[in-house]
Amino acid sequence: MRVEPDAAVGSGQPDEWFASAKKIYPMATHGTFRRIKWALLFITLGIYYLLPFVRWDRGPEAPDQAVLIDLAGRRAYFFFIEIWPQEVYYLTGLLIVAAMALFLMNAVAGRIWCGYLCPQTVWTDLFLWVERKVEGDRRERIAFDKAPWTAKKVARRATKHFLWLMIAWWTGGAWVLYFADAPTIVYELATFQAPVSAYVWIGILTATTYLLAGFMREQVCIYMCPWPRIQAALTDEKALNVTYRWDRGEPRGSLKHNRELEAKGLPAGDCIDCNQCYFVCPTGVDIRKGMQLDCIQCGLCIDACDNIMTKIGKPTGLIGYDTDENIERRVAGKEPVYEIVRPRTVIYAAIIALVGALMLYALLSRDFAGISVLHDRNPIFVTQSDGSVRNGYTVRLMNKRNHARSFVLNVEGMPGGSRIEAVGIDQYVDGRPFIEVGPDQTRELRVLVHSPAGTKMPPSTPVTFRLTESVMGEVVTTKDYFKAP
Repeated sequence: MRVEPDAAVGSGQPDEWFASAKKIYPMATHGTFRRIKWALLFITLGIYYLLPFVRWDRGPEAPDQAVLIDLAGRRAYFFFIEIWPQEVYYLTGLLIVAAMALFLMNAVAGRIWCGYLCPQTVWTDLFLWVERKVEGDRRERIAFDKAPWTAKKVARRATKHFLWLMIAWWTGGAWVLYFADAPTIVYELATFQAPVSAYVWIGILTATTYLLAGFMREQVCIYMCPWPRIQAALTDEKALNVTYRWDRGEPRGSLKHNRELEAKGLPAGDCIDCNQCYFVCPTGVDIRKGMQLDCIQCGLCIDACDNIMTKIGKPTGLIGYDTDENIERRVAGKEPVYEIVRPRTVIYAAIIALVGALMLYALLSRDFAGISVLHDRNPIFVTQSDGSVRNGYTVRLMNKRNHARSFVLNVEGMPGGSRIEAVGIDQYVDGRPFIEVGPDQTRELRVLVHSPAGTKMPPSTPVTFRLTESVMGEVVTTKDYFKAP
């Protein structure tokens, strides 16, 4: 006997279009997906809280924090990678890779990012764990909320909020550590010598973590976050989603009722209507109603249902990562088909690989010196008393190494007898300025280029500014023009 999902899971009454928020009391469960969530929680929070204290030797002139965003020095450090402001295109590439990775995860298994790795989910899980330890599991928390206020209730509630605030405070504090040397800023914070901005940001992030993970919880996922709407537009019928197998579970009924039906030879579903799948859901979804925007694909309902199926001697998998298409195939007596590798996933993976390869190539082949030139605008050129023409330029040199380096500046494309003058530079090599630039620094110079006396120059001559490192011979160039009457 086939029972359609709509008829099986609904009461015939439409859901409300608008409803006030109702407090959700997720019940604890155990199983494969709960263990995966715990493992990812420990890994992600461990990385977030401890990474600022990891050291990475870059030499005596550079910070030794492995991951650091140095706003004052206008640098970003990630282990052996150092990013300068003009290399912000790496951030663009990283955002493209992150977006494609989200799309790929969605194409493979729906909102698994939301269920396992999203910061909102991770911190909410941690806050829920604290809440259960202090106030008890689902039934105890419901009764606790309804109980009259007593000294014991006040103490337990205060304990919970104190622990929440400590977690939120450390979350805000850890974020600040990514923008300064971690041991130093910890000492300064403890002795009230840190910049005011550090305390302000810690306060802001403490408040947002406390509010979002402690109070708003699933409301963030349902209403504030745009990803559910985006992924709903990106998903297809091949993507695995947490799915209730209505073909096997319906008609549902109590365990006693279903066994009576089986004894009479009448059809009975495996679902015993225990509501455990609903009780464990952190967003309050009844997965038996089909795929819903509120579902974050965390798999906790799978664990809860599998535990019940094991207890009553039924096969597990009544709820699992599956597709509605496969349910239809089973109803028709066909084998389920799982198409993880398909054009959509291949395209996403190819884009990730391509952008990743381009970023890697750019990192491996990038220059560790730089030069930029700005031609004077007024006057564009100066005709001197001997008939020569002078052009002025503002030249900025960049040394992206962690030690001081010397460079020779040359201007190519000028006729023989031309002269290069760098204001403030006394040392020259074969008539070319010899310039020292400090470690991880830029140096701005006023450079004057003189044409030979008596040489008629065209109105615009393309020239190349060539900067050559004096030891290793690294060369960087940029182009400009020499102007004349």
